[in-house]
Amino acid sequence: MGLDNPLHIAFLLIVVLLIFGAKRLPEMGRSLGAGMRGFKEALSGEKTQPSLTAQQQEAATRTAATSAGAQLAVAVDEPVGPPARSRQRSLG
Repeated sequence: MGLDNPLHIAFLLIVVLLIFGAKRLPEMGRSLGAGMRGFKEALSGEKTQPSLTAQQQEAATRTAATSAGAQLAVAVDEPVGPPARSRQRSLG
């Protein structure tokens, strides 16, 4: 009476397809796989990060330098005004 019978597995797959739809099943499979990978990494304590190619590293460095220069230009171009008052004086 378990899932050892192929007919039971086929029936279960048809029910899942009817409930979630064909569009949603690949997304669910990807998220389930990502969750299982994360769980496995957490148990083993290993972190596997994809290594960057030389072109990707160069692009990342160039982007960081450009954004730092843009922030500096914005900071220099901002007008300096009087300091904002934190309290108002009462007339009493």
